[in-house]
Amino acid sequence: MQFRQQALAKLQSPEELDLPVRFARPQGWLVLSVTVVVMAAASVWAVTGSVASTVSAPAVLTHGQGSYILQSPVAGQVTAVLAEQGRRLPANSPVLKVRTAKGETVVRTVAAGRVTALAATIGQIISTGANVAAVEKVAHEKDALYATVYVPAENAASIPDKAAVDLTVSSVPTQEYGVLRGHVKSVDRSAQSAQQIAAFLGDNQLGEQFTKDGRPVAVLVQLDRKSSTKSGYEWSSTDGPPFSLTSMTMADASIELADERPVDWLLP
Repeated sequence: MQFRQQALAKLQSPEELDLPVRFARPQGWLVLSVTVVVMAAASVWAVTGSVASTVSAPAVLTHGQGSYILQSPVAGQVTAVLAEQGRRLPANSPVLKVRTAKGETVVRTVAAGRVTALAATIGQIISTGANVAAVEKVAHEKDALYATVYVPAENAASIPDKAAVDLTVSSVPTQEYGVLRGHVKSVDRSAQSAQQIAAFLGDNQLGEQFTKDGRPVAVLVQLDRKSSTKSGYEWSSTDGPPFSLTSMTMADASIELADERPVDWLLP
C-alpha cells in the first residue's frame, strides 16, 4: 500500500519541479578546476615551449682539409719506398720508385701532407691506378684538428649554425675524462657516397662503413680550444686526458638539433 501511494505521487509530479536542484559536490568542482588549469597550461606550453633533441652519428678526428689516396700513375715493380709513415712531406715529394718497361718512375705526393699509410712494399707488382699511400693534408704540426661527423641525410636540415657537439673519443675513457666539446662549423649540402668519403679520409673501409645504412651528410665540427689542457681542447671534465689527440681517431658525436615546439608535432 505504501509503494502504491509513492507511485501515485510520482505520477502527480512527473518532472519533480518542486524538488530542489542538487549541484556538484565541492570535491567535483576541485577536480574540474584542476583539469582545466592543467589543460590550459599544456596548451600554452605546446605553443610557446620548446623541446631540445640531439642526433648521434659516427665521427673521425681529422684536419680540416681531409686526406687523399695517392695512386700510382704507372704499372710495374716497386723498387724503393722513399717516404716514411707519419712523416710530413711537401707537395711533389717522392714516395715510391717503380720500374716499368720504359724505365724507372717516381711516384710523388699531389699536395703537401702527412703520410698516414703506405700500401706498397719493395718488390711488389702494382698496376696503374693502384692505391700506394694515404696522405693527410696538413702543412704544419700544430694545425688544428676538426671532427668530421657523418649524419643521416634526413637529419642534416635540422642542424643549426654553430650547434653544440659532444664527442665521445674512442681512445679516451669517458668516465674519467668526459667528452670533447665542439661546435658545428659547416654542413654539406649533399649526401656523400662511399667513394667520396674514402677520398676525403684516405680510407676505403671507412667509406663503406659510413654508408652501410645510406648516404650520409658530412658535418664539419670545430673543436673548442682550451690552452690549459694537455690536448689543447675543451672537455666536459676540468683537464681532459693527459695526452694529445691524433688525426684519424674515431669518435661518436651527439649534435644538438634546432628546438621544436610541441604543437608542431600535431600539425601536418
